[in-house]
Amino acid sequence: MLIASVETATSETDSDEVPGVPMEVDEAPVRRRRRRQSTTHLKAVPQSLEQRELLKAEAEKYAATLDRSRQFTKADLEDWSRDLLSRLGMSESYVGFAAVLIGNFFWKRQFLSIPFNRRMLLLPHCLKHAEGCPADYDEFGLDCETCGACSIADYKVKAEKLGYKVLVAEGSPIVLKIIVSGYIDGILGVACLNVLEKAIDKVLIAGVPSYAIPLHSGDCKNTTLDQSWVFEVLDKYEPMPEPETPSFLPLIRAGNFLFERDFDRLLPRVRTKDPARADSPIAFTEKIAYDWLANGGKRFRPFITLAAYDSMTGGVLQKTQLEKVDRLPVPDSVCRVAMSIEAFHKASLVHDDIEDDDLFRYGRPTVHREYDLGTAINVGDHLIGLGYKLLNSVRQDFGPDVACDVLDRMSQAHIKLCDGQGAEMAWQRRPTIELTALDALQIYALKTSPAFEAALYSGLRMAGPLGVNEEMVPAFCRHLGVGFQVLNDLKDWRGDKNNKLVAGQDAKALRPTVLLAMAIEAANFSQREALQDIIEGDANDPQRVERLRRIFEECGVFEKAEALVDKSRARAESLADETENEKLRQLLYFLVDTVLAPEDDEAPAPAEQDMLVALPLA
Repeated sequence: MLIASVETATSETDSDEVPGVPMEVDEAPVRRRRRRQSTTHLKAVPQSLEQRELLKAEAEKYAATLDRSRQFTKADLEDWSRDLLSRLGMSESYVGFAAVLIGNFFWKRQFLSIPFNRRMLLLPHCLKHAEGCPADYDEFGLDCETCGACSIADYKVKAEKLGYKVLVAEGSPIVLKIIVSGYIDGILGVACLNVLEKAIDKVLIAGVPSYAIPLHSGDCKNTTLDQSWVFEVLDKYEPMPEPETPSFLPLIRAGNFLFERDFDRLLPRVRTKDPARADSPIAFTEKIAYDWLANGGKRFRPFITLAAYDSMTGGVLQKTQLEKVDRLPVPDSVCRVAMSIEAFHKASLVHDDIEDDDLFRYGRPTVHREYDLGTAINVGDHLIGLGYKLLNSVRQDFGPDVACDVLDRMSQAHIKLCDGQGAEMAWQRRPTIELTALDALQIYALKTSPAFEAALYSGLRMAGPLGVNEEMVPAFCRHLGVGFQVLNDLKDWRGDKNNKLVAGQDAKALRPTVLLAMAIEAANFSQREALQDIIEGDANDPQRVERLRRIFEECGVFEKAEALVDKSRARAESLADETENEKLRQLLYFLVDTVLAPEDDEAPAPAEQDMLVALPLA
């Protein structure tokens, strides 16, 4: 088996020489995570109102016994649901329905404590009157005219009078974008169990208090719901002194705060400070660099730095209501270091897009496409300079020793990234059928893991000496980075809606991915010959992607890659399990859940299919 061969090769090599390849670890208790499997048989809805009301009442009693001092996982929710159904002697087919109800009552008090103007009512467009609906769709969903032809207007009118934001749309990207931006703090949603299952992971990760009303079926044309369940909570407001369940949502927003509300204070403009001179030639580079740094991306690395510092200093940021403060309640140096990591990251993307000749980034043309090659190189270099300028602030608040440690880790990350990107380009210059999974994983570890490590290390180091976490941080980030990159390979075949418009672009460019390496190692004689022909053939061959897809499917490459992600996820979690600091341990779990969140259970999309650009999920 391929993964076993990778582990064997790794165990005979020093980990410093082969960073990032999953290593064997001692047995340790880990968070239990189920492998993905079909859940169709678990999505039945009780047919009678009497059954639904009974299950709802029992779910409320069950949720009252749960510990609200920490968030639950999807696995926890499923376990609770099965336990409740077993106690009631009800069918396992109601697991999904019961899970939604238990989740509702876990969050209900906290949801009801949110003012109406900080809530969102999310309605499915399948409730609209299909014939003759006058409403049009905009970027936020259905622009309802409240004509009274369907039940949407009944909810919309009352909710908007209370102060709710009302969105008629399917899916979670725009919802989470609004949440992260700070406009709402809780969701009252109506959806079928299929949609709720897809949304639950993202809602759990974000820690958003929510209350969901399941539709009675997944039939988009003929569906009903228990309307009284909506009105039971729609107009209820019951304030609480403070939230029962902590969330990483304030910290996610803090990462955005740096670039949306505090950007010019933390990184004052020089050439573009005077609007009258902003379009002058001397201000040209700064204007593009600042725009590139301030806009686009998930800002996940700055979040890691802020969250790491916060986890070791009492969790002040996690309790802060950002809409009520003018600046973050942490030293400016911490904020600037978080911004510096984003500057380095954006610089690497500008240069990486040049090297790979990518067309789009964040749903807009790449810098070298929008301007020209020389401008893009210069903008990337300018962003590197901004990164080091921001880093210099560390010595003011934390002294030269901390500043030197952070700078050293940043420079190591920078060098490793260049080594990894260089290795990828070297292989592309002379592609060979001898590519191994170990080669690909080594490149992944160099390209991705050091950025996570620098972000996590910097936040922890500014909070004090790392102590027992000194060895954990690089090991954890190796597994996180490798798993992330393998997931990115899989997204390439589905079409990465955050960045790429067309699926299969990495395959078309013939990059040294672990998928290709796995196919080479698993191929029979004829498949190997076909792979060699593809590798040595015309790069503009329109059939290249589909030929690779067929071989990948025949060799079970997609399944093996998913298994490798599962292994990286499990090993990162095992390191988190051993972390003594409770807040840091929860942060590490959160990083695993966010960075290595499983993909939806669907086959890779055809390579020719155009993919819509989705709003990024933090």
